[in-house]
This record gives sequence, C-alpha cells and structure tokens, in this order.
Amino acid sequence: MGTTYLVRVVPGGGAIVDEAALAVEIQDALDDVEARMSHYRPDSEVSRFNQARHTDPIELSAPTFEVFAEAHAIGMTSGGALDITVGPLVNAWGFGPEEPVSLPPAAAVIGDLLEATGLDRLELDPRASAVRKTVPELEVDLSAVAKGYAVDRVAEMVAARGHDRFMVEVGGEVAARGTNLRGVPWRIAIERPTVEGGIQDVLSLEWGAMATSGDYRNVREVDGRLLSHTIDPRTGYPVNHRLTSVTVVSGSCLEADGLATALEVLGPDAGYALAVDLDLAVLFLVRGDDGTITARSTGRFEALMDGPTSASALE
Repeated sequence: MGTTYLVRVVPGGGAIVDEAALAVEIQDALDDVEARMSHYRPDSEVSRFNQARHTDPIELSAPTFEVFAEAHAIGMTSGGALDITVGPLVNAWGFGPEEPVSLPPAAAVIGDLLEATGLDRLELDPRASAVRKTVPELEVDLSAVAKGYAVDRVAEMVAARGHDRFMVEVGGEVAARGTNLRGVPWRIAIERPTVEGGIQDVLSLEWGAMATSGDYRNVREVDGRLLSHTIDPRTGYPVNHRLTSVTVVSGSCLEADGLATALEVLGPDAGYALAVDLDLAVLFLVRGDDGTITARSTGRFEALMDGPTSASALE
C-alpha cells in the first residue's frame, strides 16, 4: 500500500505474545489485502476487475466485496462524495499509478472520464458476491478505504490470538483496544495540518478506530498552483475549499476511512452538516486566509474528548 504500519501489543490476560509469529501473521494479513485491493499491482483482484471490459457480473472474494459494498453505501449516503470509480480521474490529475500525458487535463478529457465513472454505473449483488459494470470501461480505486480495512483485518487477527490490549496503525489510520503499557487508554495524536506540523489534539482511544483525510499530505504543483490529491467525483476536479483535514472516529476503521474522504470532498459546510445529520464523531480543521487553523467538531466528537472511547460510545 506504499506506506508504513505499526502494531503494539501489551502482554496480559493469559495470552502469550510470540512476537515473531505475530509479526508474520500481521504481514500476511496486510499482504492479503494488498493482493486483493491494490490498483498498482496488475495481478490484484481489483486490477483484474478493472481490466475486464464487459458488463457481465464479476464474482469477487468476500473481503473485496465487503469493501466494495461499504464504500458504495458511504458513497450513496454522501451523495457521491466518496466514489470508488474515481480512479481514472485521479490518474488524469497525476495522483495515480500512471503518469498523465499533460497537466492540467483538458476539460474535454475530464468530461469524457466523467461519462465512464459514477456509482450509478456499479450494480452490487450481495447474494452472489458479484459486481456488474454498466459501462465496460469502468474502473475502481479502493485507496480511500483499503487502509482502513487493513487496520480492521489486523486488529481482528490480533484479537483472535487472545490479545485485548493493542494498537494497530497503517498509514495513519488507527484501531485500538484496551489500555497501553502504562495502563491508560491509547493516546492517539491528530496531526496539525501546517508546514511546521505538530499535534492539533490528542484522543484517548480505549476502543474504536480513527481515520484522517487531508489536503496537505499529497499535493502537486500545476501552473503555479498546489492541487490536492482529493478529487471531487462529482466535478472531476481537485477539491478547492478551506477544509484541510477531517478526522472520524468510529467502531470500524473501514467506515472511518471512507467517511473521512467523503467529508473532505464535501467541504467545511456541507461536510459538517452531513456529519451532524448522521450523528458522527468528526473533527474538522479549516484553514483561514491567513493560514491559521480553526477546529470545528461535532457534538459526538466533543463527547469523546471528555473521556476515553468505549464500544457503547460508538454504537
């Protein structure tokens, strides 16, 4: 997935921490996700789906279909702000595995790509674990949700080995259970989206998952302008608003990852309104004209800051 990962496990509860064996299983779980969902690997399940140029149903493995279905549901709830078919547009703006012919892409190119993207061009059949394209050229990119799913997979595996005090982090997305070595909830920092960096806030995470989406980690300069890697699937262009970072806390890192991207696309006003409407725990960081960062959080997020998260708090 082109990133790093970190897993911390605290001994206890009668479970023996065999570091070497656990490390192999963690790597195997991550490798399995990448083998299924990477759009950089031509032999992955997603790449094979993308290479299929027909409109017949394509049966997927249960894990891959689960991620398709969750991303599709978030996409529909957000009015298309999260759209896993946006891959060709991401490539066109120079943020995918293929280097574009020219930047910025011509308006006609964007228009053509929009005709071959869209959640309404994907039909999911849960009973058959199959997905059908209504446009043969349709391709998917699970980058907005695959890391979150990988976190969940590793967390499930570690828990299944009898451990109940651990923290899993993949590329900045996190899941935590129990307490750390000092016996207090895991302290998870939320990065301050500035050139200087630093910590914006710290969340005590005893149970749950946290994911952040921002416009400051991956940018590209085109014609003297810095463009965000976050592409609005509804317009085909990089987002252009003041919302610089969105952090979502949820019971599932897959859900948190997808929601963070959707809210980042929607922006500071529409994104906040949707988060409140859905009663989500979200922190929005908005950049002012002078570069200052203003924090705006939902009531659900503020409640989490008053004490460590628990399973009941995120139900």
